Amino acid sequence: MATILILGGYGAVGREAAVALVRHLPTASVIVAGRNPDHAQPIPGATPLRVDAADPADLARALTGVDTVLMCAERDNVDVARACLERGIDYLDVSASREVLAGIAELGDLARRKDARAVLSVGLAPGVTNLLARRCLEHSGLREARIGVLLGSGERHGPAALGWTLDGLGQLDGRWPMPFPAPYGVRTVHRFPFSDQYTLPGTLGVTSVSTGLCLDSRLLTTLLAAAGRPAVARLLRRPPVRKLVLALLGGIHLGGDGFAVTVHSGTVAASFSGARQSRATGVTAALLVRRLPSMPPGVAHIEQLVEPAAFLAELAAEGFDLNLTCVR
Repeated sequence: MATILILGGYGAVGREAAVALVRHLPTASVIVAGRNPDHAQPIPGATPLRVDAADPADLARALTGVDTVLMCAERDNVDVARACLERGIDYLDVSASREVLAGIAELGDLARRKDARAVLSVGLAPGVTNLLARRCLEHSGLREARIGVLLGSGERHGPAALGWTLDGLGQLDGRWPMPFPAPYGVRTVHRFPFSDQYTLPGTLGVTSVSTGLCLDSRLLTTLLAAAGRPAVARLLRRPPVRKLVLALLGGIHLGGDGFAVTVHSGTVAASFSGARQSRATGVTAALLVRRLPSMPPGVAHIEQLVEPAAFLAELAAEGFDLNLTCVR
């Protein structure tokens, strides 16, 4: 029986991943770990565990007898990945940060020596966006694409996710109109540092790719863009201001819990949408864990490991909407 450890398992994504793993891998032992399990709701079929992944001794204890680790937090990810791979434990990471994924990508030789796998770009963006991009590029014959990510501003996110969004404001500039599936229509997206636009040139040979973000609330999208201005972004980096803004954002839930991602390459487009992006990420992770035995040792991104149409169709069967044939 396989044992799967979810680090950061009490956040929105970790919880959704645990629920999906219990359902899709009923014979596996799913351990949901975090620093404060007492604050989390129990997950039927999963075992809670208190773990501080930043403590090497605590992490080593948690890894005993584990076959696979799913990382659903941004906390010493490269060190955690190294600790897993050194023990021959498979590792998956839902991080959307370029620096985190680049650091783990350097562990490829270690993974191959230990006959272990590390899967990156596991989730909605990056993840589903990478697969949509590969699909569009294969059909357009071009080496350029634009990616749009629309997130529901009414979905509840933890302080770590909100903090990551604040940190991304002001890093990149540029905006453009992006058609999303109904009911959203054309929205203005603002370039945001999702990692897919940095990794796709290496994995798919893309020469030009940009990823833009918007929210389902047009008002909050406008405020998001204003917060990305250099002067405002610098202000948001001040600890007292950052703490106050995170507290305010945690209490604001304008909009709904819907999401949509879309990719355009020339005249070819594809989209994926539904409710609760955290669930989409969790289910994506669970489906990848189920495929691990067929994957080669090493470190790779999702678009290098699975065939887009088949994987996306299986993901869509979980209650999401998929359009792989749209031509504009």
